[in-house]
Amino acid sequence: MDESKRGYRVLIADDDPNVHKSLSVYFKYDGCTVLDAYDGEQTLQMIRSSTPEIVLLDVMMPGMDGIEVLREIRRESYIPVIVISARGEEFDKLLGLEVGADDYITKPFSPREVLARVTAVMRRLREIQKMGRRTQLTVGNLTLDMTAYTIRIDGEVVPCTPKEIDIIWTLASNPGIVFSREHLVDLIWGYDFTGDIRAVDSHIKRIRAKIMRPGGGWEIKTVWGVGYRFEVLN
Repeated sequence: MDESKRGYRVLIADDDPNVHKSLSVYFKYDGCTVLDAYDGEQTLQMIRSSTPEIVLLDVMMPGMDGIEVLREIRRESYIPVIVISARGEEFDKLLGLEVGADDYITKPFSPREVLARVTAVMRRLREIQKMGRRTQLTVGNLTLDMTAYTIRIDGEVVPCTPKEIDIIWTLASNPGIVFSREHLVDLIWGYDFTGDIRAVDSHIKRIRAKIMRPGGGWEIKTVWGVGYRFEVLN
């Protein structure tokens, strides 16, 4: 594929027509297919019917707000989501990341910056999928399948976001190795990440809540002041 024409299917979910207009020009020039939604319900319908590859999701939309929409998306899908919001407070950013956003951009923004963020998210997702092709990892009750991009606990699929899967794959593939927050950010988000490294803590907390079980044969250990380590238990 010509790297200058990537061809992603991008869903822009925002109630402001000007946002759609400005972003569509950049994405279409980059060879992307642009889908449009203007409220929360329409966003969910478009995801279910039109299978976009990535979603740009505004927080302040009529009806269901963006955070509520994101929660619903994460009940059904692993699709990458970048939250776009005029609310740039630290709490809002961390909330968006904790609910399952892959990135967070504050308005006003440059369309070129948004395109770069989308490209970075999709590139890392496809690189990890390519590296993990035909690769499975099983530890205790945990099975990671990077072909299907799924996590199973005791044989049952547990819905997880792409970032959660990338993090647990990175840790579980390197048992006993301590990863600092900064190292995980570099590996999973990339060097161009401009958010708070505490997003790692939010993701680890959510991973533990979703898939760690007593007697599972493994755990994610916190190494205080450093980061995290995947540990196989006897």
